[in-house]
Amino acid sequence: QVQLVESGGGLVQPGGSLRLSCAASGTIISFLNMGWYRQAPGKQRELVAGISAGGRTNYEDSVKGRFAISRDIPRKTVYLQMNSLKPEDTAVYYCNAKPVTGTSNYWGQGTQVTVSS
Repeated sequence: QVQLVESGGGLVQPGGSLRLSCAASGTIISFLNMGWYRQAPGKQRELVAGISAGGRTNYEDSVKGRFAISRDIPRKTVYLQMNSLKPEDTAVYYCNAKPVTGTSNYWGQGTQVTVSS
């Protein structure tokens, strides 16, 4: 079983920055396809950024150039660096992991990001 714990959310002004962390346990993260999702009130959960087991990254169009997903394999942690934050980035952000083998799908508990002046 993979366990995921997010941290780093909070309140930030527009234009500010936050770094979210997702600490994984139970496996080596190089065996996981991982992503950051977000869900705003009344909205569907959406993929913001993903990083494959091989290290390839992809981003939702609205965050390209502002957000960066990365991983620290020895620390078993995936990060989401968020810069130039906008009010529309406000949401609960969730870490997701899918092992490259099998059908398992794991979620963290979420961390709130609020962008407001």
